Amino acid sequence: MGYKRRVPPPPAPSDAPTGVRQRLLSIFGGSVGNLIEWFDFYIYSAFSPYFARSFFPNDNPLVEQLNTAGVFALGFLIRPIGGWLMGMYADVRGRRAALTLSVSLMCLGSLVIALCPTYAQVGLLAPAVLILARLLQGLSLGGEYGTSATYLTEVATSRHRGFYSSFQYVTLIMGQLLATLTLLVLQRLVLTEAQLVAWGWRLPFLLGAGLAVFGFYMRRNMVETEAFRREAARGPVPHPMRELLRHPREIALVVGLTMGGTLAFYTYTVYMPKFLVGTVGLSRGEATLISAGSLFLYMLLQPVLGFVSDKVGRRPVLLGFGVLGTLFTVPLLTALMHTRDAFTAFLLVMTALVIVSGYTSINAVVKAELFPANVRALGVGLPYALTVSVFGGTAEYVGTRLKVAGHETWFFWYVTGCIFCSLLVYAFMRDTSRQHRFAPEDA
Repeated sequence: MGYKRRVPPPPAPSDAPTGVRQRLLSIFGGSVGNLIEWFDFYIYSAFSPYFARSFFPNDNPLVEQLNTAGVFALGFLIRPIGGWLMGMYADVRGRRAALTLSVSLMCLGSLVIALCPTYAQVGLLAPAVLILARLLQGLSLGGEYGTSATYLTEVATSRHRGFYSSFQYVTLIMGQLLATLTLLVLQRLVLTEAQLVAWGWRLPFLLGAGLAVFGFYMRRNMVETEAFRREAARGPVPHPMRELLRHPREIALVVGLTMGGTLAFYTYTVYMPKFLVGTVGLSRGEATLISAGSLFLYMLLQPVLGFVSDKVGRRPVLLGFGVLGTLFTVPLLTALMHTRDAFTAFLLVMTALVIVSGYTSINAVVKAELFPANVRALGVGLPYALTVSVFGGTAEYVGTRLKVAGHETWFFWYVTGCIFCSLLVYAFMRDTSRQHRFAPEDA
């Protein structure tokens, strides 16, 4: 029996994303929503040092951070469910419909956190509500990645898929950067430390909820991709999960090529501000400045390497990350641990992010090129979300836990080992820029 699929109406000539202008508008519409979702998600990490005591009161700041890091990780652990549900929804109902639903869930999660009562007001109900809100955001992010990666690659031409799809991480990083800049502005120009701890941490969550409404509007007006329209026009199809299980090798490839990259990414972005304060000994203000400056330059690298991958192939770029990440992760993190100079710390973080760019700039297009259109969003989103939940979302928690145990350097080797495992995958996988699953009509 077929799995029913709603067939979208035939597109008007101006609705098909074939021209350069329409492609750019489609990419902007998909990317701006991605930016807003990641801003909403990352303000939790950026502001957690200020609201940790409101939900997890403890005399030890490290224990407070560990508790909030655990909730951050929980938001990732729910992402596979989001990748599964949203991926099926995107492959059956359309990329646009799934992206619109995703940003709506993120809006709701941010609003709940902004209005959530504290532990002093309602006791254990406070962390329970916080966890519920993070679960909503995790569901949203679980579906966002696979669907937005699918959308951006499907509206691109074959010669520029690496370049166009790199904007997924441009907006992802920009969302993280805007979260950091929001923290910087509130720290330096608007509120005192006491005000941020008391109530100021709620402001960015309110801002995020408001921006998500704008994202909802943008995505409601996006065009659907031609690849999905052709699949939908074919009528009922087998259940997406059943179809996905026909591609076990591709599922394993997504897990393998993601493992090291996602752990490295979250180590040098989400965990790094805490590392700079707790291990390096810099002030919160210095750590925020380093994060903001390095993220900005890192963001600019994504389309450059995406463009390079269109010229030389995906494998050489991935191999560059795998080799350099395996060789230099321990030396870079060890040098960071022993420096006390903010500028030196910035240079070391930036060096690490240049290496990680070999993964982040093209990981979306590589995964999308592995799967046919009828299971592309699910195939990209579900195994990726599972891998990020296990390795990326727990990076901060594992790093903090090992620090508490007195074995912080073990974390450096853990990151290195995961990158090496991914390097083995890069070494033996095909170059998806030359052997992909896109239809000839998508060229």
